[in-house]
Amino acid sequence: MDQRFLDDLFARVDIVSLVSKYVHLTKKGGNHFGLCPFHNEKTPSFSVNGEKQIFHCFGCGVGGGAVQFLMKMENLEFRDAVAQLAESVGMEVPVDGNPGESRRRDRLYDLMREAARHFHANLKRPEAAAAVEYIRRRALQPQTVTRFGLGYSMDSWDDLSRAMKAKGYTEEELLFAGLTVRGKNNSAYDRFRGRLMFPIIDVRGRVIAFGGRVLDDSLPKYLNSPDTPIFNKTQNLFGLNYAKKSKHGKLILAEGYMDVISLHQAGFDCAVASLGTSLTAEQARIISRYTDRCVISYDADEAGQKAAQRAIQIFGGAGVTVQVLRISGAKDPDEFIKKNGPEAFDELLSRSEGQTEYRLRVIRQKYDLSQDDQRVAFLREASAMLAGIPNAVERDVFAGRAAEAAGVSREAVLIEVEKRRRADQKKERAERHRADVSPVNRAQPRERELRYRDAASAMAEEGVLSLLLQRPEHIEEAKKLLSPEDFSAPPLAEIYRRVLEGQTETSQLSVSLAPEVFSLCTKLLMRELPVDELRALRDCAGRIRTERLKTGAEGTEEDPLLAFRKIKANK
Repeated sequence: MDQRFLDDLFARVDIVSLVSKYVHLTKKGGNHFGLCPFHNEKTPSFSVNGEKQIFHCFGCGVGGGAVQFLMKMENLEFRDAVAQLAESVGMEVPVDGNPGESRRRDRLYDLMREAARHFHANLKRPEAAAAVEYIRRRALQPQTVTRFGLGYSMDSWDDLSRAMKAKGYTEEELLFAGLTVRGKNNSAYDRFRGRLMFPIIDVRGRVIAFGGRVLDDSLPKYLNSPDTPIFNKTQNLFGLNYAKKSKHGKLILAEGYMDVISLHQAGFDCAVASLGTSLTAEQARIISRYTDRCVISYDADEAGQKAAQRAIQIFGGAGVTVQVLRISGAKDPDEFIKKNGPEAFDELLSRSEGQTEYRLRVIRQKYDLSQDDQRVAFLREASAMLAGIPNAVERDVFAGRAAEAAGVSREAVLIEVEKRRRADQKKERAERHRADVSPVNRAQPRERELRYRDAASAMAEEGVLSLLLQRPEHIEEAKKLLSPEDFSAPPLAEIYRRVLEGQTETSQLSVSLAPEVFSLCTKLLMRELPVDELRALRDCAGRIRTERLKTGAEGTEEDPLLAFRKIKANK
């Protein structure tokens, strides 16, 4: 994209206002602080600087500008985030002179839409009898089948391939979209064969992937699309394209595709499901954009309970209040609704357990409270759970519940809870202190691929870059002292190369650097500068040269960005 346009856009966008739509910020000095939306934390380490138009989290290491923030929060591509920001400030995105990448993405979306239409049309073919029978057994109405675009993949090696190639799509595009798989003899064949097909649709109504269910006893029971340039399973939710418009005021997190479809058909259009994996932090953040209340509707078996416990913790980091559905007399919501009707299920939803009540009940079920040693074990585990609750009133209420269950006084439980809280806080302080006093730990980036092989040199290298990024007038002096080959850390050498080329504006660096490397830049831009800047520059340069002599390092012989990309590729 035209750099002048990007410079103008970034100058008009107020990153503090943008971030404030998602994060509660408090101003401290020249920065604004809040709880990081990208990882679970109790103490604010997420900083936004309005003057420099950047954000950086000192907890997880993520950083960037307005575009990068919007990309992560809304799961957008770079161009889509730019377009959304431009619209917010009344700017028009100029037409790119090289739209090849955009055309390729558009063709992927078109291909997935055509594949969904093909699968749906297959339901009318005689070979789809098993899929039609399964739909009948599940009592799905024709309008529900159409609404969710259900379909059937023929039990054939190339039915979809032939149909899509006839429409002008290439074998490479089919492979790229995850619709075909390369075999041992290098030939490609359809990924989905003989399965009931569920299109996965993003919040903009575009088909981005598929899930397929077998209609016999073969394995795997469910097969999902792999990650592609338009689909990431950890950052999307099945059914959200409809659930985002729901008037229920909450979302129901169900286990799978059929659970979601059955709930929508019964009038509960607020149901969503994760895609072949347990709930992720990204999915919880997505849910938090549409509601602050979620009801978890997982199976009551051990696996379902573990998944619910994990989901509760993840939702806590996203600021979502959680309730857990208890279904009796049925194995899932679909069966319950068929037996008792939608009204009974609605009543069941209203009586969902709060997350603390649910967690305490799960702990209680593990112990025989008629035995003294079991009661002690129950109270020990319950106290550990209650110690993690930040609200004192909630701790007091549920300490009373635990005490009543075990037949002891509330005061005794509260004493145990407070002991555990003090122990946890002491442990947390000790861990923070160890990280703070260790220069090596302080120097290492949060991104594992960017680990420094020479931490002492890297600290000095960061000092040089922090100074030059904030005071470009010292670049000419730096050129006399250091070359990029003097840097021990490839990502820092890459930043130095860009700085020597005159790229010191965040709008330039955010485009030219890999996201992980740009996150390093934001950390460096957040640093306070020394009083005597030139002396600090020369001191850092001297330490870098000294470390090179000490370690016998020969600098970064290959292009630093290439070296970084090799590390990423090997991972």
